[in-house]
Amino acid sequence: MPYTAADWPITAALLQFPHELPTGGTVQDADASTWLEVFKEVKEAGFSNVDLFDGWVRPGDLSTKRLDELKATAIQAGVGAPAISAIRRSVIDEKNWEDNLAYSHRTLEAAAQLGCEVVSFGLHQALTPAQREQLWFWTVEGHQDPEGDAETWNKAVTRIRELGNHAAELGLLLSLEMYEDTYIGTGDSAVRLLQDIDLHNVGLNPDLGNLVRVHRPIEDIHELIAKTMPYANYWHVKNYLRDENLARGHFSAMPAPLETGVISYREAFKVALEHGFQGIICTEHYGGDGLSVSATNQRYLREQILPKTADYTLGTPLVAQGRQLVQAK
Repeated sequence: MPYTAADWPITAALLQFPHELPTGGTVQDADASTWLEVFKEVKEAGFSNVDLFDGWVRPGDLSTKRLDELKATAIQAGVGAPAISAIRRSVIDEKNWEDNLAYSHRTLEAAAQLGCEVVSFGLHQALTPAQREQLWFWTVEGHQDPEGDAETWNKAVTRIRELGNHAAELGLLLSLEMYEDTYIGTGDSAVRLLQDIDLHNVGLNPDLGNLVRVHRPIEDIHELIAKTMPYANYWHVKNYLRDENLARGHFSAMPAPLETGVISYREAFKVALEHGFQGIICTEHYGGDGLSVSATNQRYLREQILPKTADYTLGTPLVAQGRQLVQAK
């Protein structure tokens, strides 16, 4: 049965929870009681699920015993953990690709042990020193994948295909997070990359917010939605206010709740559903009390956007989505 607003799996991103502890040490090595506090806070905010964002804890670097402990702690708090987002571990990073590829494989193994359904990877790389100095890191340009470089493109295809095959062996979906200035940074490029990879369990994480927040001209949002939604199998959702003054060459953006930003999620979900989207959703928000804004985003989706009953017609998905792997037709 198709998901409804009541049962659609929506996770909380853990962007607001740092890896380093204020008392010293890291979440990675902390006692399970530290994990429990975070999971309880997420539960109290209104979420039944979390995305194990690896900026908080890195499942791929936990031992088997600690993974079992992490899973048990989430269960104790009453939250599921159906997804992992591995951030800034590009497999075409010139210096670190071997370590990043190995880490990505470990993350898939960890996801399988934890009982996850999907792992999201991207091609975005570490923030530059200039980005780290900003209030909002996206206000200055970071790493850019080389355009027109067939050799680097083929490395991305080959290495992500390797991860996709591993994911399929483990019964997992692999989702590619759209991010500015990478090979998953425009609608056309993202779709072409997926087509070159050509695996039924590898789809898009159409994180549109990553693309509309840059302080320069952007791709038409309606066209971006139309091109990418047919390939979505997981989805980070966030929004931004945006202002443009073309005559002065001025562009600005700042985080906003889903219903008030420049992306119409009403439009995006209509297109996604028309193409069979049944993937897990992750609500994100940068700055301030991001967890509460994410909770507001969840309520907006359930009350205003997602279908109230299962009596709706789904289109044919172009990639595997949702609760099981199925060959795209």
